[in-house]
This record gives sequence, structure tokens and C-alpha cells, in this order.
Amino acid sequence: MAATASKTPSSLMLRNAPKKQSFLKPEPISVTLTAIRSAKPISISCWATAASATQIQDRPPFQNEQQDRVFNFAAGPATLPENVLLNAQSELYIWRGSGMSVMEMSHRGKDFLSIIQKAEADLRALLKIPENYAVLFLQGGATSQFAAVPLNLCQVNDTVDYVVTGSWGDKAFKEAQKYCKPKLIWSGKSEKYVKIPAFEGLVQSPDAKYLHICANETIHGVEFKNYPVPKNPNAVLVADMSSNFCSKPVDVSKFGVIYAGAQKNVGPSGVTIVIIRKDLIGNAQDITPVMFDYKILAENNSLYNTPPCYGIYMCGLVFEDLLEQGGLEEVEKKNKKKAELLYNAIEESKGFYRCPVEKSVRSLMNVPFTLEKSELEAEFIKEAAKEKMVQLKGHRSVGGMRASIYNAMPLAGVEKLVSFMKDFQARHA
Repeated sequence: MAATASKTPSSLMLRNAPKKQSFLKPEPISVTLTAIRSAKPISISCWATAASATQIQDRPPFQNEQQDRVFNFAAGPATLPENVLLNAQSELYIWRGSGMSVMEMSHRGKDFLSIIQKAEADLRALLKIPENYAVLFLQGGATSQFAAVPLNLCQVNDTVDYVVTGSWGDKAFKEAQKYCKPKLIWSGKSEKYVKIPAFEGLVQSPDAKYLHICANETIHGVEFKNYPVPKNPNAVLVADMSSNFCSKPVDVSKFGVIYAGAQKNVGPSGVTIVIIRKDLIGNAQDITPVMFDYKILAENNSLYNTPPCYGIYMCGLVFEDLLEQGGLEEVEKKNKKKAELLYNAIEESKGFYRCPVEKSVRSLMNVPFTLEKSELEAEFIKEAAKEKMVQLKGHRSVGGMRASIYNAMPLAGVEKLVSFMKDFQARHA
């Protein structure tokens, strides 16, 4: 066919073209085609993308990584290290010469196997995990382990002990009631979860299969600084470490099971990490769902079904970053410095700000505080957000404010918060 630019009464027009498409801005162009078998030219008007329309319309233009970044004090999902995010960004489209994104990989292919194996090796190095412990990368959040732990470690009539120092420990205790005979040997609920009991005063069950604690209560800001020992020599200590996982060194050998959701300190939401002593595997109750059975999960190296591949990849990048910082000893030093700065600001405010938690067990990760004038709390949160400090509102069950200052929160973020707090007090005291 030959194309000529002309208009004739016999032109056939495509009149129902859309006025706007979702990504590329179209502009009308017109050409006239002369058919081989007809002397009459046929004029066709169509919508095409102009050569200059290279910008995707419904998405913001690429910005410098520093532009518009806020200090995110959320309890989880939480802030991630900027260098980790930039690394992931650079590998998003094609991962290291594989020709595909991590999100597209088969979880059984050699590329992803190298990712999950390195993530496990780096986590073992960080926490110095003994060889007689298995590491599992699972789904379902730490909440799923509230059921998985009793299902795997005891039978329906077995006794287990729970120390409840906050909302998450309480949820774990209530879930265990479906699968065994949990005993609440201590609860801080009557005092609004502001302390941890003296271990020597705990009345443990002599036949308990395990003793369960939540190592750091995200909502109430209470953290174990050391750990109780089960009274039964055949029992094990089990800990939910979701909100202080990899924030400091931990002697893994003191525990039978450690579990944690990744979305606080080591990755995005969607990954649950379980570290379990191998001799505890293989005793699941008959009713245990296949995806909760540690034996099946361990035998398949966390690959019984499709795991949260991209989340595991992100955790691996975070583990690399923590090792590059010098390991958890160095990470703990940074976390102590940030927490000390914030708690000192609260203590030096002469009551304008208050933290209800006993000083000896205040969390390095989650800092709850209130204002002397509670009617100012909404204004505090609003003004902080204008200064690009977000997610400072306390949990709905306790109110007030909460600053979660996990590993990835830089010192500059805490310094800016403290400066704002002092300025806010000067204006409203």
C-alpha cells in the first residue's frame, strides 16, 4: 500500500478512540492509506504515543533517594536501611546477571537457592547460631507461631508456663489454650504492663514442657535484659523476639525456640524466622497442619511450598548490612546510644513527657511516652509529621506516643525528634 496525506468523503475514521490512557499520553495522528485494489484513498485517524511522551503519566518522576524521605518511627512494618533499599532498587529489574528479578525466580532454581542459603549463613554468623539448631524462613507472622510452638513442643494434656509482660505475650498464652494446658505464672496486666518480674519469684510448674516469654513487648516498651531458666531440667525456654531480633547479641543456646516476624528489624513484612534446637523437631501433635510442622519445614529447608522469596532476599541484604557494621555488638552500641538520648530527653523534661515503664526494663527498640497535658498529644503528632517525623502515635490500646527506634533508625532521626520535643515543650509548657 502507498500512504498519502489527503482527505476524501470516503475516508473511514476511527472515532471511538479513548481520550486518555492510563500510562502514556496519546495524541491523534492521521494518515491516508491507498489500497492496492482501490483507487480510492482510505484515511485512518488513530491514537498513538507522541515520540516526546516518554514520561509515565500516572507515576511520579524519579527522585533523588534523599528527596522526601521521612524519619519513620512506625512499630512495623518499619524503616529499613537506606543503603539496603538502594541496593534492592539497583537489582530489582535484573538480579546479578540472572536475566530476571528475584520476584520472578523459581524458589527451587539455583539463583534463589543461593539467596536463601546465604541469608541463613549470614544470620548464623550474626547470632552465632550453633550447628544443632535449624533456621526456618516461614510465613504467617509471629502470630502463627503462637499455635505452632505448642503444636510442635507438647501434647494436648501437657503443661506449659507463660510469663506475660504485654499484649503479645497475652495473645500467645490465649492461643496455646487450644492445644495444651498453659499456665499463666505471671502477668503484668493489672499494672498495665510496665515491668518484668524477678525470676526467682516465679512459681514455675515442675512438669512444664517449656517456658514462654516475649523478649520485647512492642506495644508497651518492656524488654527482658536477661532471661529466666526453666525449672524443669527437661523444659526449654521459648521466646518471641519479633521486635528486638538482631538488635543485640543473644546466646541462642539458652533457648529451645526463638521466633520473630521480620518486619521490625530485619526486613519487610511477610517473613517469619524460627530458630529451633533440632532435637525438638519431630514431635508434632497429630492435628498439626502441614505448614506448621517443623519437621516437614526443616526437612525441606523452608521450601516445602513457595516461600516469601523477595522478603527473604531483603532479609539477606539486611543481614549483610549488619555484618558490615561490625556485627550485633556494634549494632547494640548504636541502639543504646539512640535510646539513651531519647529517654534522657523524657526524664529531663520535668514531667512534661513521661515514660511509664520501669527504667531497668525499658526497651531499646520501642519507647512509649505521654504528655503531661494529654490534650496536646494530637497536636504533637501533627506538628511532628509536618517536620517529616511520622508514625509517632501510640498503639490504639494504650494511647500516647511511641517512637520505635529499630536498627535502621539513624541517630539523626532520634536527634531530630529530641530537638522537636524540646521545642514543643518550650512552646506549650
